[in-house]
Amino acid sequence: MDTLTIAGKSFTSRLVVGTGKYSSPSIMVKAHEASGAEMVTVAVRRVKIPSPRGAGESRARQEESLLDYIDTSKYFLLPNTAGCYTADEAVRTARLGREAGLSNWVKLEVIGDERTLFPDTEQLLAATRTLVREGFVVLPYTTDDPVVCRKLEDAGAAAVMPLGAPIGSGLGIQNANNLRIIREFARVPLIVDAGVGTASDAALAMELGADAVLMNTAIAGAQDPVAMAEAMKLAVRAGRLAYLAGRIPRQMYASASSPLEGFVGR
Repeated sequence: MDTLTIAGKSFTSRLVVGTGKYSSPSIMVKAHEASGAEMVTVAVRRVKIPSPRGAGESRARQEESLLDYIDTSKYFLLPNTAGCYTADEAVRTARLGREAGLSNWVKLEVIGDERTLFPDTEQLLAATRTLVREGFVVLPYTTDDPVVCRKLEDAGAAAVMPLGAPIGSGLGIQNANNLRIIREFARVPLIVDAGVGTASDAALAMELGADAVLMNTAIAGAQDPVAMAEAMKLAVRAGRLAYLAGRIPRQMYASASSPLEGFVGR
């Protein structure tokens, strides 16, 4: 079976989905099911941690938590540090997620610009080094810069997650050649994170050699999130198969599908 393996853990699905921007929790649950995903990312800052027994109101009266709608026996949780703008802030958030029992895995985000939401790669590298030393499995969201990806890998990242385009933009893969270069040299899984707008974008990411695609807005923001989730599942599978199959070379002129040798009159 063609499985995705990160830090010794294997997944049969190569699609990772998020939990934000859905119109309702029930739509999110249905979309997750339709996606076939096995890994779901959640923002640590969006998770409400239940109070311990005897410390305030009963669990039944506490505010609903996002985790109430995620079956952790079916989905592997990937906490993320969304909303963090410094290495120290991201490290503290990752520690909070681990202490709350979410996971020692982390999708590491350290944002450097509010408008583009591009990562601050200097702070990202610093946070990666710290969290790897502390035993975290770090999956950093980064730019599509092959040099930065190599440095993150050298720092101990379990995967590299370059953007295809700005978060939530739906622009699709903007720099295919950079992804090809990262694929050529990466010794850890390559996960395209951010920028996917529709199924063809996901298929292209996989055809370029990505090991997986992570998305949220493309599904949650679609007119029919459940249908789009299924489309993304199929696109990721198709793109992976096409990559493994090996496409034909591009050429300037036609090449007949049926050889002309042996035709009557030839």
